[in-house]
Amino acid sequence: MRNGNWEAFDFSGYDAVFHVAGIAHAGLRNADELYFRVNRDLAVRTAVKSKSDGVKQFVFMSSMKVYPSPTLKNPVVITADTRPAPDSAYGLSKLQAEQGILSLEEPCFQAVILRPPMVYGPGCKGNYPKLSQYGQKFSIFPDVDNLRSMLFIDNLCEFVRLMIENGERGIFFPQNGEYVSTSRVVAAI
Repeated sequence: MRNGNWEAFDFSGYDAVFHVAGIAHAGLRNADELYFRVNRDLAVRTAVKSKSDGVKQFVFMSSMKVYPSPTLKNPVVITADTRPAPDSAYGLSKLQAEQGILSLEEPCFQAVILRPPMVYGPGCKGNYPKLSQYGQKFSIFPDVDNLRSMLFIDNLCEFVRLMIENGERGIFFPQNGEYVSTSRVVAAI
């Protein structure tokens, strides 16, 4: 997706396109513009191209960051009734991408929006490796009374497979069945 060659690629031979390209944890000055250019604009352009090439299903990797960030005083447990309310440019860019993609839906073009929490497992990026490094280096960690949603990478892969195989459409927030505290996660590591 980085060099623009995808725009000449013919998606017509595919039943589904799984779009995972995105910018997270940019850590750059003026990252907001980059979030919107990549997370929103590129995702919608890819969906438009997929649709015009005759792809029947577009699966978009969004994020739970479309919801408000949980705090110790206000834990956020995600259900079908939880309303999006992003509190960062990253979350807003993902939500706006979702809206653009969903606006393309027709009977012959279905969208699947995935809003996963922190994904963990071998090779994962983001906050999990940082927690893992800390847990392996230090034997002390504060007892934080928070709850966080997580998802094992193999479970995410299986979920995506089922979404495509079953021709699903809609917004989904796959996550492990149990919320855990950061302290428990570090202790388990």
